[in-house]
Amino acid sequence: MLARSQFLSRIDSAFQIGRVCAILGPRQCGKTTLAEAYVKDYQGPKTLFDLEDPRHLSELQDPMLALESLNGLVIIDEIQRLPELFPILRVLVDHSFSPDLSSL
Repeated sequence: MLARSQFLSRIDSAFQIGRVCAILGPRQCGKTTLAEAYVKDYQGPKTLFDLEDPRHLSELQDPMLALESLNGLVIIDEIQRLPELFPILRVLVDHSFSPDLSSL
């Protein structure tokens, strides 16, 4: 098994290649814990949405409005609960001109 630091390094490497990184795995394998560890060490603006939290789910009812002004690292945990976000994220990432590779 890989140590958490190796997974965190893989996330950093993914952000060197592209502007979006997905953490995939079976239920209860530590995806949220890994994302929280990454957020803890991230230097810069960050926003976390947990789509099992009804308040966060409500904030994303108008996803373009909620996401387009965000800067820095944006984490969307349990994104599978709102699959209609994927095309919106593509538009936001493709049309963003920020040179920060870890931002949306």
